Amino acid sequence: MTIVIGFEGSANKIGIGIIKDGEVLSNPRRTYITPPGQGFMPSDTARHHRAVILTVLKEALEQAGLRPADIDCVAYTKGPGMGAPLVTVALVARTVAQLWGKPLLGVNHCIGHIEMGRLITQANNPTVLYVSGGNTQVIAYSERRYRIFGETIDIAVGNCLDRFARVIKISNDPSPGYNIEQMAKKGSQYVELPYTVKGMDVSFSGILSYIEEAAHKMLSSGQCSEEDLCFSLQETVFSMLVEITERAMAHCGSGEVLIVGGVGCNLRLQEMMGVMCKERNAKLFATDERFCIDNGAMIAQAGWEMFRSGQVTELEDSWITQRYRTDEVEVTWRD
Repeated sequence: MTIVIGFEGSANKIGIGIIKDGEVLSNPRRTYITPPGQGFMPSDTARHHRAVILTVLKEALEQAGLRPADIDCVAYTKGPGMGAPLVTVALVARTVAQLWGKPLLGVNHCIGHIEMGRLITQANNPTVLYVSGGNTQVIAYSERRYRIFGETIDIAVGNCLDRFARVIKISNDPSPGYNIEQMAKKGSQYVELPYTVKGMDVSFSGILSYIEEAAHKMLSSGQCSEEDLCFSLQETVFSMLVEITERAMAHCGSGEVLIVGGVGCNLRLQEMMGVMCKERNAKLFATDERFCIDNGAMIAQAGWEMFRSGQVTELEDSWITQRYRTDEVEVTWRD
């Protein structure tokens, strides 16, 4: 029996989760929300995390019904992510590990998403679409690495959606992407937007620049509604993601797709991916907001896998890095 506690705080969510041999014992989370039209700054986000992290830690232990002595390993997000929030959470995790006398493990945030998705859905060896505010990658496992088959060459899909939400002043509560999704359901007119797929890679900055410039003109002239723009943006960027995922599946001979990351909660994305999978006689695996959105349990799960395979992070090596690629990690826990 192995129990791992995981600390996640790479962006605007702070979460601490506890995993015991594949069972999620607790997974409390807090979100830093800014006013409509504003993003979140690293320093302000870190201040938010500092203010609530000990409360969230207490909640995690209480919900799990555990004491520090019951924990076998302390895992934390090493990266990628925003520098100041990452440092805040890493410092607490390092302190806790030393106070409790427990081994420490630095976890790749992206691999945390993948391992959580595999645990919850029981997908065997899927092609993974990882989509969030900071990352967009198509990934498949091969020879002890999660290989990146395609990715964004500029901004992430979540960042594209978030920044469009600022343009038309959509609320950030509970998240800009969720509110865009709800507005898109009421949209009926498709506005043609740039569609940029370059081989296995995608680009979202041109779409964002175009819609930022066109939005106010089109809205003020009555050519379309805000709901139409939300609908059109989703349809365009999600089509691009489905295309590169299908291409990766064809290359790998894969019959499974797993969607992870915050944008992976979007039911329209899941629906579009489901249509593609049905046409290929493939299976689609996805999770809900409890495990798609950044959370502590995903770091605990990846940490559990790493710890069981013999990995630990020495204190002098327990730094953070804002740029930590998925394929840098040796996957010692899979065949």
